[in-house]
Amino acid sequence: MGIYIFVSVLIIIACFLQVLIVLVQNSKGGGLAANFTSTGQTMGIRKTADFLEKSTWTIAISILVLSLVATAAIPRGGESQRSRIETQIQNAVDPDAIPTLPTAAPPSATTPPANQQGTQQKPGN
Repeated sequence: MGIYIFVSVLIIIACFLQVLIVLVQNSKGGGLAANFTSTGQTMGIRKTADFLEKSTWTIAISILVLSLVATAAIPRGGESQRSRIETQIQNAVDPDAIPTLPTAAPPSATTPPANQQGTQQKPGN
């Protein structure tokens, strides 16, 4: 369970960084590079835009990979535990089974009623 929580925290941090990088970019080509337009800068406008684009793709891919790792690291119960669906399937009643209902036919003349069977006397006594 510890690795699952660790990977989940990494995913949240990567998502937060992704949001920040996307907000820094400008869809028209300005963004972060528009603030640093001096002649003697080491990273020009184009290099800043390339860096932001590469970092966006890198973090997006890392979120995808971390999500797959988190899916593989989900804590599962032991083998003895079954899912609720499996338990319901095992306990299901067959809908095609014919129910055994009590019959409404009157008792036959040769058999005495059920409450008098023990008190019936044999002939000759």
